[in-house]
Amino acid sequence: MTKIGNIELGDFPLLLAPMEDVSDPPFRKLCKENGADLMYTEFISSEGLIRDAAKSVQKLDIFEYERPVGIQIFGNEIESMRQAAEICTQAQPDILDINYGCPVKKVACKGAGAGILQDIPKMVKMTAEIVKSTHLPVTVKTRLGWSESTKYIVEVAERLQDVGIQAISIHGRTRVQMYKGEADWTLIGDVKNNPRMKIPVFGNGDVDSGPKALEMKNKFGVDGIMIGRASIGYPWIFNEIKAYLNDRSELPEPDLKERVRVARAHLQMSIDWKGELVGIREMRRHYSNYFRGIPNFKPFRQVLVTSDSVEEVMSTLDSIAEHFAQTA
Repeated sequence: MTKIGNIELGDFPLLLAPMEDVSDPPFRKLCKENGADLMYTEFISSEGLIRDAAKSVQKLDIFEYERPVGIQIFGNEIESMRQAAEICTQAQPDILDINYGCPVKKVACKGAGAGILQDIPKMVKMTAEIVKSTHLPVTVKTRLGWSESTKYIVEVAERLQDVGIQAISIHGRTRVQMYKGEADWTLIGDVKNNPRMKIPVFGNGDVDSGPKALEMKNKFGVDGIMIGRASIGYPWIFNEIKAYLNDRSELPEPDLKERVRVARAHLQMSIDWKGELVGIREMRRHYSNYFRGIPNFKPFRQVLVTSDSVEEVMSTLDSIAEHFAQTA
């Protein structure tokens, strides 16, 4: 049984990665329904929380059906992060997560996210302060290092465990790599197999199928896997992986009717949650995956990713199932 603090997550949990403009309540609901064992919010700016910025505060909203759920924060000032941790604790999540992995320039180049990998002593000190400021179990999401020559993750994970974190998720790339090339799980395995490590170690990077998940589990001995990009527009990934891990069975991919049904529900929840315009626009990144592998999909996709009209997008979604049913 894998546990974070007192939270039981099953034998080999699958985690939904925190992703900006993706891991919002509508998408988390779909992932939970499709087998995700633990989910994290989108990352939340510590400065935004302290200043009561509406967008940051809205991201604190979590719902009972999501539990267990973690709130993730990022920032480069220790005092701001400490205060943000206190604010998050009041929102009553199950876990508080620190983002030390985001590679995006506007975050990392200000010393937040993966940027802190250039200052390990500060990373350790910040973590210690956050652990002290909350009763919640604190977890960390990070990368192998800043660059090829600074992959100190084995030592870093030990030091973070020593100051009180209760689980670590590691993305198998450096910040310099961004999302290019293949994720290297070797060092993730080294962290897991370090005899000093007592906390759960979750691997992240490039797992997009049951066979790949099984390979990473067997080869590197991780306690669970965090799924990021493979879940975008494809919440079914969690149950597909679980079925394969359980008895090597391969679930059939959802048919077109099911894809349309879930995409429609997702869009409606997104609009209800964020308002019409933002809801429509933030759904756009999901459509390619919802309808992947469908031939001659381009004309439909064009409408879905350009129209700001709810009626037009919904009717396009409805017409997809009808059109391909007729041509089948």
